[in-house]
Amino acid sequence: MYQRLFARDLFNELERLQRDVSQAFDVSSSIRGQGRGGYPALNVGLSPEAVEVYAFAPGLDPASISVDLDRGVLSLSGERASQTAAKADGAAADARSIVHQNERFSGSFRRVVSLPDDIDPDQVQASYRDGVLRVTIKRRAAVQPRRIDIH
Repeated sequence: MYQRLFARDLFNELERLQRDVSQAFDVSSSIRGQGRGGYPALNVGLSPEAVEVYAFAPGLDPASISVDLDRGVLSLSGERASQTAAKADGAAADARSIVHQNERFSGSFRRVVSLPDDIDPDQVQASYRDGVLRVTIKRRAAVQPRRIDIH
């Protein structure tokens, strides 16, 4: 006789919908951007000498990561293979293998960071170690603050 109008986890569904909409209209973070989520997670720092970008991407082959710098915009892109797809192919004989929850990101990714105007595009270094991609972009010396002595 009594019929529910809303499912029990309506608020969970609304929260999920809000996350999906936010991600769909997400713009790239800038040097002063706020954390918006995404893969890989980024830390961006600025010192008088350089801009440091850390991308936390464990389990990737460094050869599968592309780092590009074009007109003050740093792009990090690549692809992470699905671990469950590999297991599913190997477990084809076992029809009982079902993935109920998969929270690890897989697929193509692209993160873009707008950099300050004083970077030197000829002074870029990138390294990948222990699941962390570190990109260092030196700043031009003329723009760095300096102390001037008074005589």
